[in-house]
Amino acid sequence: MSYPEDLEYPEARYHRSAGEVSAAFRPADSPPDLSSPGGSTHYLATNASTGGEFGLYKVELGAQAAGAKTHFHKAMSESFYILSGELELYNGEKWVTGRAGDFLYVPVGGLHAFKNVTDEPMSMLMLFSPGAPREEYFERVAEVAQRGREELKQFRIRHDSYFLEDFEHGAE
Repeated sequence: MSYPEDLEYPEARYHRSAGEVSAAFRPADSPPDLSSPGGSTHYLATNASTGGEFGLYKVELGAQAAGAKTHFHKAMSESFYILSGELELYNGEKWVTGRAGDFLYVPVGGLHAFKNVTDEPMSMLMLFSPGAPREEYFERVAEVAQRGREELKQFRIRHDSYFLEDFEHGAE
């Protein structure tokens, strides 16, 4: 494979002449940061821990878990990497079945959705870039949903999540 002579890397952000000790390790047996009847979420790398570069989460969904309906983001891309089980992924055009090793990248503005329609649990990595403070969204969305449609819509928008169902019925 040949590579272009004019490869461009991002602008340097570290300006010392020697490296530093700053890596963060999270053992595989760390308990989830969030658990619910439908699954659990591990905060592997958050907006805060990466300085806003990205957010990486391990998500485990139980059998028949609803996931997320069709939506898009205006400020970040979202990627899905299936670790185990199966997940139905909506790529903006059609539903596809993701299995262990499959990957879906959704650019900024790309419609997407996901759900576990099987009788088995599944796990995946979700990557948001650039990083965003998604933890409040994960932790509070179920509670806010109980308060009514308009409050849920505003909560989602505050978290850069534009669900099609929030804008149906002439809302915008």
